[in-house]
Parts: sequence; C-alpha cells; structure tokens
Amino acid sequence: MTEQHKKQISKFLSLILRHQPEKIGLTLDENGWALVNDILEKSKLQFTLEELNEVVITNDKQRFSFNADKTKIRANQGHSLKTVDLNLEAQIPPRFLYHGTVPKFIPKIKSQGLKKMNRQHVHLSKDRDTAIKVGSRRGKPVILSIRALDMYNNGHQFFISNNGVWLTDTVPFEFIDF
Repeated sequence: MTEQHKKQISKFLSLILRHQPEKIGLTLDENGWALVNDILEKSKLQFTLEELNEVVITNDKQRFSFNADKTKIRANQGHSLKTVDLNLEAQIPPRFLYHGTVPKFIPKIKSQGLKKMNRQHVHLSKDRDTAIKVGSRRGKPVILSIRALDMYNNGHQFFISNNGVWLTDTVPFEFIDF
C-alpha cells in the first residue's frame, strides 16, 4: 500500500470516527466504536481489512484503536461529537505538559488561555518533541509549557487517551508559560 493511500484512509477515518459518521451512514456507539464491517461496506474509498489494520498499526500518532477481536474501531481522541464518551478516568498529570501552536494564535491564547474549540478537550503532549511536531503542521511552531500539576491542584481534571495524549477541558492563561 502506498503512503498516499494510507494517508487517505487515515484522513477518512478521522472524519467519520471523530466528526461526521453520518457522512457514510455510520453509527457510533456511546463510546465512539463503529463496526469495522460497516466502514468497509459503506466507504466509497476502497480499502481492505488488511489495509485498515496497517493504517491503525503504523499511524505515527496512534489515532485509532481496535477492540480486542478487531470487529470494532474508534478514534482515541479528538472528537467534535458531543455524544461520544471515551470512558477515560481522571489522572494526575505530570508537573508540566506542552502544547504546540503557531505565532498567530498567541495573542488570543494570552488573553483567553487554551480552549477546546469544537472538540471535546484541549490536547496536550507529555514532551516538547511531540508538541513541536503538532505545532509544525501549521507553520513555525511555538511551544507552550503548561503547569499541569498546578492546574490539577486547583481543581482541573486531566485524562490520558489510549495513545498517550493528555486531555483537559481548558487551560487558563495563568497556567501557561509562553
């Protein structure tokens, strides 16, 4: 399978498992799981179960997971669908987490903090390298250091997705080191 085809499948999965399952008449359960057979049958983008498996295994951000018997698949985080509950348990975060962005968003972040926008959570990284990679997708990255443990001690909840992305509802500007 070509890298281009892998990328097409990954983008397609992100769209239908995180944002618009109705685009292909797909139904997600309350925890975001979809039947693999439904995706293979309803997709106009042609791919096999083996190709789907390869995309899940080789995705650099590990965006997707299968259930134990590989009959269901879901996105690990990043949903804009308010009806999906990933059943994540609150966790105590490390002292610092990181967020990658670009310069044009800094003035707004300085005044409003980080907001989840149309997603369920703000996404944070446990290391600077990952944050750099995330920020680089939109241009020259700016890495924000988040005082996560201080936030936690002030009543903010944190979760960690199956692929290691830290999640929270919002990051007030007073907990961000620019």
